Amino acid sequence: MRLEESTKPAAGAPSRGPIQVTEGSEVLLRLYGLGLGPGTSERVAFAELRPATASSNASVANGTCPERSQDLLVQPGLAEARDTSALLRVRVQPLRKDEQAKTYVLCTQRQPGQPWVPHQGADGQIVVLEEKKSLLPLWLQVILIAGLLVLSGMFSGLNLGLMALDPMELRIVQNCGTEKEKRYARKIEPIRRKGNYLLCSLLLGNVLVNTTLTILLDDLIGSGIGAVVASTIGIVIFGEIVPQALCSRHGLAVGANTIVVTKFFMLVTFPLSYPISKLLDCILGQEIGTVYNREKLVEMLKVTEPYNDLVREELNMIQGALELRTKTVEDVMTPLQNCFMINSDAILDFNTMSEIMESGYTRIPVFEEERSNIMDILYVKDLAFVDPDDCTPLKTITKFYNHPVHVVFHDTKLDAMLEEFKKGERGGGVVVVFFPSEEEFLPSGAGVAPDNRTRKRVGTQKNKRDFSAFKDPVNELKVKVSPQLLLAAHRFLSTEVTLFTPNFISEKILLRLLKYSDVIQELKFDDENKKSPRHFLYCKNKAADYFILILQGKVEVEAGKECMKFEAGAFSYYGVMAISPPPVSGKHPP
Repeated sequence: MRLEESTKPAAGAPSRGPIQVTEGSEVLLRLYGLGLGPGTSERVAFAELRPATASSNASVANGTCPERSQDLLVQPGLAEARDTSALLRVRVQPLRKDEQAKTYVLCTQRQPGQPWVPHQGADGQIVVLEEKKSLLPLWLQVILIAGLLVLSGMFSGLNLGLMALDPMELRIVQNCGTEKEKRYARKIEPIRRKGNYLLCSLLLGNVLVNTTLTILLDDLIGSGIGAVVASTIGIVIFGEIVPQALCSRHGLAVGANTIVVTKFFMLVTFPLSYPISKLLDCILGQEIGTVYNREKLVEMLKVTEPYNDLVREELNMIQGALELRTKTVEDVMTPLQNCFMINSDAILDFNTMSEIMESGYTRIPVFEEERSNIMDILYVKDLAFVDPDDCTPLKTITKFYNHPVHVVFHDTKLDAMLEEFKKGERGGGVVVVFFPSEEEFLPSGAGVAPDNRTRKRVGTQKNKRDFSAFKDPVNELKVKVSPQLLLAAHRFLSTEVTLFTPNFISEKILLRLLKYSDVIQELKFDDENKKSPRHFLYCKNKAADYFILILQGKVEVEAGKECMKFEAGAFSYYGVMAISPPPVSGKHPP
């Protein structure tokens, strides 16, 4: 006998052993033998084999069939009949209550009225199994499985997203985040303070959901291995990878928008999760959050520099402010050999004062004999009433003002020095003597300070003038006028006389022109010979091809037909038309 088909899926025909069918099904059996014909269905029946009853088993062994059972009803007629085989339809009745399986044996009758003979061997037996019923309807199972996958992903994502939000970070976001971030942080912060309670609720919910999902898949698929594989793939992809990837980047928004669901599950799991959380609080202590010290703050700013909106200068200043209490004066001050200093024996002539102005510093150390022997501090503002022509000794100025020199030990902390600067009594002297780096701290009072790390000067004057060209030349004949007067003449011509402005001649060329020996002339008036021809700079009705600028003294000018006379002093000029280009198209020169 062989099973051909069944109306219910749980039927099967093992290679060795009885045929297995499901209760309430209709099966098609193929019988093999001789003398099969249209009346075969009436001479075939099934009898129950009861393991607990010895009489039925003994009758089978003796070749007699037990009482025929009505649980397997042979349908009249054959579906197919051949010489040696036939297809027989059999209806399997439902098992009785509390019965999980029954075994039946095939009994046949050669002719009507003859005894029923059981078929010997396992291939003549049929085992009726209890039909496996689903816990829920199929459509409801599909909906529940989809919902459980969503909940599994939500618990997994919230576990990562909410627990990754530090309580300190939430407080910071509430104060300095965007309006949306502030609103999200205010929603999350109350439950995030109860970190262990939140963690236990999310983990319990996640475990409960994953376990229920596996049970439903096992009931739906009907195979333990298939249920394990399906639940593993579903939980890993939709319950772990996707939600955690999303919540790791948008944990604040996801946590705020699902806050109601989170509170609901915290309430549902309260009887179990709350006691566990209290136990964790007692063992591990209260969660404080991430706290950064100075070193960690500085390193965090450095690591996040490519992603924040801080410029390099701001980062350096923040770093310097955080290191005030750890660094000493020796760490940040400029070495003495790199400082701009001046000898106490110096004379304040034009060259010395030009060098001081070019340095760009407002306070300059004054040393005596050796650079390490600093005696005074020179303030540039002290030179306001000093005339370079007087060649005043520097000691005269320093003794008159007598600015104190503030000396500190090399191991003095920067925060202590900053407090000294705040007092406003000695800060300027220290700043100029040692030139503290602008990146370490920002004391007030220094006009220009160098950067100790890059050795670059930080200038405050955009249009800084270069006075080196007006210094007395070395190894050359000195100009007949003082450098101050030469500077004044140069600035006057380049600004007041159109033909000498930078649009027509560069300032360097103009300076070289003024330094020619024939350009600047000194004329002395002879009182005994007042009508001498050399006393007249210009004569009436006499052509002239030169320009004259009066630097010192006075001249008498007689002009017009009326011969009007008047006197002119320094920085009056004449002969502009002599050096102007000829007029074009009747236009007069400027």
